[in-house]
Amino acid sequence: MRLLFDENVEAALPRALHRHRPGVDAVRAVEVGLGGKPDEEVLAWAAQEGRVVVSRDRATLPLEAMGRLERGERMPGLILLRPGTGIGPVLRDLLLLLEAAEPGELEGRILYLPL
Repeated sequence: MRLLFDENVEAALPRALHRHRPGVDAVRAVEVGLGGKPDEEVLAWAAQEGRVVVSRDRATLPLEAMGRLERGERMPGLILLRPGTGIGPVLRDLLLLLEAAEPGELEGRILYLPL
């Protein structure tokens, strides 16, 4: 599973993920020029690159993701982090998903972490 961490996700989470799972294909939005870009651009880039988006944006990003699905556009998946959840529980569940999920299994789905 390839991941794109939205700019509203603290940098410590992808760093911790890379420590626990070296070689994981995960990038941060700011690293690929998506910092400050609208949700539709972030989701379009993620779809083009086949990346599941990880975000704390529960206000607008899910609506845009649903819009993509309604329009028949690709949406490789969206993982939304529950408010007030620390890095530990999220990291645990991300590692579980990376181990258990089949390629493409999150296509068109929105998950909330921790599970």
